[in-house]
This record gives sequence, structure tokens and C-alpha cells, in this order.
Amino acid sequence: MIRYKYLYLHYNLKRYNMDLRIKEILKEKKITAISLADTVGMAQPSMSNIVNGKVMPSVETLERIAFALGVPFTDLFEHPKQNIITCPHCNGKIKIEKG
Repeated sequence: MIRYKYLYLHYNLKRYNMDLRIKEILKEKKITAISLADTVGMAQPSMSNIVNGKVMPSVETLERIAFALGVPFTDLFEHPKQNIITCPHCNGKIKIEKG
């Protein structure tokens, strides 16, 4: 059951193009992507791709990154701007207005 929840979460992260805040958190904490890669136990190029938003890592990797940065898992994600959503098909920004 737990594995299913991870797969479902990972699918939704990719589908809705959730933006990660890892680069911002690294700057705030004055940590390099290289040292984070060492702490998490992954190759530096892979971490660089994650930090730069080129790939969406697995939920397990995101948990390890959050632990290494000392932040809650949810802090890794950009909080949605009010009344703006991302289209899961074209990745375009859609402003929602009250009618």
C-alpha cells in the first residue's frame, strides 16, 4: 500500500509539473549542489539535473534531499501563486478569475 502511494505521488508530481525549490533552499542555506549530492549519496550530474529542474526525482530521492537540507518534504515544492495553475498538458500558466 505504501509503494502505491509513492507511485501515485510521483505520477502527480510529473503530471502537474510541480516546481521544486531546491535551488532556492540551497542558496538560503549556502550549500552547494555538489555537497548536497555527496550528502544524499548520488552523482553530482544527477543532482545538478534535479536542482535545475531538468528531471523530476523519485519520491524517495526527494525525501533524502529534504532530510539532508533539514527541511520538511513539503518545503521542496513551490507554493502555488494565488489564482494561477499550471496546465498538465502544455505546462502553460493559467490565471483563474472569478466570474
